[in-house]
Amino acid sequence: MKIKLGVIFGGPTVEHEISVITAVQAMNNIDSEKYEIVPIYITKDRTWHTGKMLMDIDVYKDFESLKKYSKKVNLVNKDGGFYLISTGLFKKVITDLDIAFPIVHGNGMEDGTLQGYLDLIGIPYVGSGVLGSSLGQDKIVMKQVFESCNLPYIPYTWFYDSEYQSHRELIEEEIKKLGYPVIIKPASLGSSIGIKVVKSYEMLDEAITDALKYDTKVVVEKAIEDMIEVNCSVLGNYEYQQTSAIEEVMSTAEFLTYNDKYVGGSKGSKSKGMASTNRIIPARISEEIAREIQEISKETFKVLNLSGVCRIDFIVDRKTNKVYINEPNTIPGSLSFYLWEPTGKKYSALLEEMITIAIKDYKRKNKKIKSFDTNILKNFNGLKGKGLKAKLK
Repeated sequence: MKIKLGVIFGGPTVEHEISVITAVQAMNNIDSEKYEIVPIYITKDRTWHTGKMLMDIDVYKDFESLKKYSKKVNLVNKDGGFYLISTGLFKKVITDLDIAFPIVHGNGMEDGTLQGYLDLIGIPYVGSGVLGSSLGQDKIVMKQVFESCNLPYIPYTWFYDSEYQSHRELIEEEIKKLGYPVIIKPASLGSSIGIKVVKSYEMLDEAITDALKYDTKVVVEKAIEDMIEVNCSVLGNYEYQQTSAIEEVMSTAEFLTYNDKYVGGSKGSKSKGMASTNRIIPARISEEIAREIQEISKETFKVLNLSGVCRIDFIVDRKTNKVYINEPNTIPGSLSFYLWEPTGKKYSALLEEMITIAIKDYKRKNKKIKSFDTNILKNFNGLKGKGLKAKLK
């Protein structure tokens, strides 16, 4: 009997379309002999849909038409089982599920929000849990974790939108201390959205204002001017980690942009997600730096409580050969399969290992104590009698 695998993607995020690309790629590479793939597409207005047509990238050219021909569903726990049920007055079970595979990107989806819902209903799922997902999404909190664990990070400052309104001069002074050029980033977005390089004070306000369109927090980093961008993927859990080949990413701008990552190619051609990015594998770095990046990648993976597959992005200063963690991607574009193929691991094998890790972790967690059989409220009369009143006096 096949394992029913619910692949969840989309969602109310600016990285919605990127999630669709990554998910469709994955669904077309999962072993269909072993798994029955159940696509679960979340629209930008937060409605859930299922239907086999959702495995075809061409149907997403018209989102409104897609909604008409797919089934609107909710994911629920019913008597200990996991089901997609229809919405509306007369609800019926569309299918059951054994395990979920979130392939989502961006704030409100990848940041632990979806993982928290899956934990609440109890279904096993592939990838990092709530804590790892949250840490991996917030560029400020993750840097604070790196600092506490002596992991290398780029010098930075940060602030809330309200602070920029009330203490703008102080914030500008902190940025000046970093020294121009700097990079302005929304704190919790990916895919290079809202990011700008600022070379002078005159460019600062426009870049910050643009970043605040996407987030309530902004991080400002010192720009490493003569640098190489390299990425390394990690597969595993807290017990073990293995690293992929290291890529050197080639950009047409001063950093790897959204267009570089996802839009590239000739006009009218289909995007292949991160797999379409211009890159050199292996990266043109020394063996010593490569080993350092692989070790830092493993440590970052453990420190952030990650699981499944992630991609750790690095900046290498050409002048000093110093390595800095740029950011982790807990659900990377294209699931970084292109970094594993040079090691001999095919995409289908990578997906199989991710699912296997999830099943093993789920079984291990279920052996831990989560609640007590005894009900301490059974003999509690405080709300009826004077117990509660006595406590309040």
